[in-house]
Amino acid sequence: MQKYVFIFCILTTIFLGCRSTHKPVQAEKEPERQVEVPKVEDSKKDAQKNQEADQLVRIEEVAITTRERKVKNMPLDRLQIMSKSMTAGGEFMSARADILPPVLHNTEEYSKINDNVFLSPGTNPLSTFSIDVDAASYANVRRFLNSGRLPYKDAVRIEELINYFNYDYEDPKGEHPFSVMTEVSQAPWNPDHKLVHIGLQGKKLNYEEMKPSNLVFLVDVSGSMRSPNKLPLLKSAFKLLVKNLDDRDRIAIVAYAGAAGLVLPSTPAKERSTILSALDKLEAGGSTAGGAGIKLAYKVAKENLIEDGNNRVILATDGDFNVGVSSTSELVRTIEEKRNDGIFLTICGFGMGNYKDGRMESISNAGNGNYFYIDNIMEANKVFVKEMRATLFTIAKDVKIQIEFNPAKVQAYRLIGYENRMLKSEDFNDDKKDAGELGAGHTVTALYEIIPVGVKSDFIKSVDELKYQKGQITNQAGSDELMTVKLRYKRPKEDTSQLLSIVIKDKATKLAKSSNNFKFSAAVAEFGMLLRDSEFKGQASYEHALKLAKEGKGEDLEGYRSEFVQLVKKAALLALN
Repeated sequence: MQKYVFIFCILTTIFLGCRSTHKPVQAEKEPERQVEVPKVEDSKKDAQKNQEADQLVRIEEVAITTRERKVKNMPLDRLQIMSKSMTAGGEFMSARADILPPVLHNTEEYSKINDNVFLSPGTNPLSTFSIDVDAASYANVRRFLNSGRLPYKDAVRIEELINYFNYDYEDPKGEHPFSVMTEVSQAPWNPDHKLVHIGLQGKKLNYEEMKPSNLVFLVDVSGSMRSPNKLPLLKSAFKLLVKNLDDRDRIAIVAYAGAAGLVLPSTPAKERSTILSALDKLEAGGSTAGGAGIKLAYKVAKENLIEDGNNRVILATDGDFNVGVSSTSELVRTIEEKRNDGIFLTICGFGMGNYKDGRMESISNAGNGNYFYIDNIMEANKVFVKEMRATLFTIAKDVKIQIEFNPAKVQAYRLIGYENRMLKSEDFNDDKKDAGELGAGHTVTALYEIIPVGVKSDFIKSVDELKYQKGQITNQAGSDELMTVKLRYKRPKEDTSQLLSIVIKDKATKLAKSSNNFKFSAAVAEFGMLLRDSEFKGQASYEHALKLAKEGKGEDLEGYRSEFVQLVKKAALLALN
């Protein structure tokens, strides 16, 4: 009996001790954890997840540091705006899909842009510039805003933002391949100033008027093109174009990395499976011999030249050339040597992080070309499907505009945008001077801000009267003419320009009664000046640009203008940081 009592006491002591030991840990909840011994594969996955989480933490720490330093343009391309995710009820971790891989080092390059200033008609009576139908800057700005940050100042070319959109201009009816319309109203950001809207509408081509195309796809397959938003997106974009070409067209493919090579000789577009298969086989790797690729592409285009046809090289790249002829000046000279062969150029930019925007714009300007930035498949569809004829078919080349201002009406004027498309006064009548091209159905818009005579402005600086000469004006200055617009252009196969001239009267309507064309283009210009933090932005605000864009949105079948409204909202939020 004593034996059993002894055993009972020992068991009681052990039991009470165990309860005392486990009570703080709350062992009763342990079964809910369902802990299992991980497999080797699961351990690897967990380690990878932990590594990815660490990368996200590092990226978030960099973002926080950036905000603390108030540096708005830190290149964190993969990082989505956190407020957007939270507003939508999501979590920050949802941004992980866009981090492929994290990019903490940025080598993007943009050409320096200095805003056009106000000039006096007394000392600068003429304003001359080349048209610009490029739209790359708008898509690039959209990429910045959708990734949660404001764009670099020099990434914003206001004329390209304005010309991303088509406007409701009248179709040409006379002998010229485009019509010209004008409108004068108040400058939204400075009601005491006037804003002059000049619009060109290119002739739309029907099927019978479309000439067969000889296209050469020049594809960058270097190592820098591995990212999903580069070569894979590029291939998808070109497939859209191939599927929409006519059976009369021909396509060749030239690829370049460390060297250039012919991937597909010129092939009828009706052999689509052959062309698509060649595109599918393209893989990225190696350095970037852009100059060699350009030379080979033009050689292939010339060998397959279609007389009286549409001959064009389409270059797709991130612009990060680093082998052989690779400097911007060398590449421009190479292109200038080739443009007289009747071969046009289209440049499509892809990717981020190492994007060389300034280089590609310079090449495009030198080669009778147009320039687009493809940030997603919808933009590819816009360029190669919705607006294919405008992209590929040139109806007028070397299009120049020259404005003469009436000094009796205009105290000072400023062209908004087009800073790197300005020409000398004498270039207007020089048919050897290269200028921009107008595509079929394209619209081109230019805006001038004018300070009327009698309006006081801090933008007008005083100058001493001249001692040896006095400015004289003609009797015509006493008329109701505000300015005269002259345009020169050449037919695609001609070398002699034709002249077109119209007069704009000094009749301005109130902003509230201006057209949708005027309101929307002015809203885009206001938006651009805010992004650039222009010294000429006056009373501009995102709220006002948003209001004006909504008022002038008009018919928006493709939704491009509605998207712009959303971008203005995003920029307004980002500007608060």
